[in-house]
Amino acid sequence: MGHPRNSINSRLRITSAQLPYICRGCMRRLQLHGGQPLRVNAQPRTIRALHITSITPEQIIPFRKQVKDEAKERKSKGKLNANRFNGKASDDRLKNWELTVGIEIHAELNTGRKLFSSAATSSGDVPNTHVALFDVAFPGSQPQFQKETLIPALRAALALQCDIQRKSSFDRKHYFYQDQPNGYQITQYYEPFAKGGRITLYDHDGIAPEDGKSVTIGIKQIQMEQDTAKTIQYPPSTHLLDFNRVSHPLIEIITLPHIHHPSTAAACVRKIQQILKSVNAVVTGMELGGLRADVNVSVRRKDKSDANSGRSYAGVTGLGQRTEIKNLSSFKAVEDAISAERDRQISVLEAGGVIEGETRGWSLGSTETRRLRGKEGEIDYRYMPDPDLGPVIIGEVRSFNWFLDFYLLILLQTLIEHLHKRLPLLPDDLVNLLTDPKKYNISLKDAKTLVALDDGERLEFYFEVCNELNLNFSKEGEENISVRLNKAACNWVLHELGGLLTTSGLPWDEQPIDIKTIASIVWNVDQKRITGTAAKQVLATKFEGDKRAVDQIVEEEDLLLRPLSDEQYLIMAEELVTENPAMVKAIKDKGQKGKIMWFVGQMMRKGGDGRVEAGRAEQMLKKVLDIP
Repeated sequence: MGHPRNSINSRLRITSAQLPYICRGCMRRLQLHGGQPLRVNAQPRTIRALHITSITPEQIIPFRKQVKDEAKERKSKGKLNANRFNGKASDDRLKNWELTVGIEIHAELNTGRKLFSSAATSSGDVPNTHVALFDVAFPGSQPQFQKETLIPALRAALALQCDIQRKSSFDRKHYFYQDQPNGYQITQYYEPFAKGGRITLYDHDGIAPEDGKSVTIGIKQIQMEQDTAKTIQYPPSTHLLDFNRVSHPLIEIITLPHIHHPSTAAACVRKIQQILKSVNAVVTGMELGGLRADVNVSVRRKDKSDANSGRSYAGVTGLGQRTEIKNLSSFKAVEDAISAERDRQISVLEAGGVIEGETRGWSLGSTETRRLRGKEGEIDYRYMPDPDLGPVIIGEVRSFNWFLDFYLLILLQTLIEHLHKRLPLLPDDLVNLLTDPKKYNISLKDAKTLVALDDGERLEFYFEVCNELNLNFSKEGEENISVRLNKAACNWVLHELGGLLTTSGLPWDEQPIDIKTIASIVWNVDQKRITGTAAKQVLATKFEGDKRAVDQIVEEEDLLLRPLSDEQYLIMAEELVTENPAMVKAIKDKGQKGKIMWFVGQMMRKGGDGRVEAGRAEQMLKKVLDIP
């Protein structure tokens, strides 16, 4: 909450029953037109754009169901449409055209206060309870830059390899809209705080095959700006404003037009989100509305023979006329919208038409973009330096009073050096660490999954399990035991425990298994005290709430491995081979060696009580089948 002099909470605070404020004029208009009385507990539809479609609460479909239904609908339209949405249209005309894409990503910073007032940031609180005078353009109120909002912005810029500018300033971007009470947005148009970054995408990030093993996307600049109010629609024509979100601090990341494939664009947004999360710069990602993307799309003939390719942007020349698609809220939407707009522009140009510079929209499940309005330019926005805000100077720390206690330990260091030294490992670095054969030796797929899951919480849990194993279970003098245990622990944390969570529907932060339990299970399996089957039984027992230690469960439930002799393995293998000649023929004559594992499964069932070890069973079967 802001200071009493800077806050109008008392004027905007709602009734003691915690009901949102509703304009009496809106109520009268609604009643005059024969509408039903407004119910404040009705299901609202949150929107961020003026171009809306009225729907009733009963028509609202859960987002997850909507995504699945739309995916099924697209699939049913056949291979042609499926290829189109993947950016792989079978149309031969694409060979003659080059797509160019630039992206603007808006991300909400992880801060406790707003950008230009001392009011607290909030996302789910009661409407209009965190509002300062400046947030609603109260006459005479002025913006006050909150220095602490700069810290997560700097972390993001450093993680994206940008050059931090010692001096930056704020500008006014003028436009009139219901969710912007000042009549302008404060941004950094002329002097942003960061410039010249880059991000490298690899084939395992999901880039287009045409981009090869990797592609580097340039970042023109990153600027700070304020968010707008939240508009809530009550059908058919009433709109309520929640000013809690006004002046939430945002960063806008502007890439250079270095992207030429829809899937690469989606991969770029996905990876930037991962990086921002890894350095704790943002509140949340696209899935909860904490990040959204605008894409600028243009096409040109590859031989550059058309008049459409004479434009340039930030040193990139030969570009076609671009259109902008606003407010894309998922990675799939980014890919699909670009594919659709690319195809539309090619069709227009091949028909002899001209691409107009305009702003277009995209809806979930659409097959084409739609025009919203003409594209505004610099002149339309009437950019000007904000006279109420001085420049932001990032220099050396000179006193204990700057940025309060946060900088007590860096008295003689620059702020940038301090933040750079304390950046955590970025996603690429973590993947490289996890796949290192001398440390963790995890597969690339598992490493990427661990890094991406649960905002890093599962990865942290995995590292703690590895530490527990290496501190308390590793034997001195045995080579590679640490790597072996680390790799095995990944399987139990990611797949076995993950499977139980999926089945139960529990989120990660509610899972009941502790670090020592996983470490003990991994160690017992590694030392062949129990089989993998018995270990899964122990994990399921602990997951259901059993308080006994792992070793106690193993003993009391008689799960200790009683190894079979080689002769017993040989007898079982020979019996199974004799009983299944068709399977043997498929393995030996057709080379279907994968069917050996079917025999392994049968041996484990015949052994009972978890006595058969899969590795020894496979070796004996290969010996009986005379397969190297």
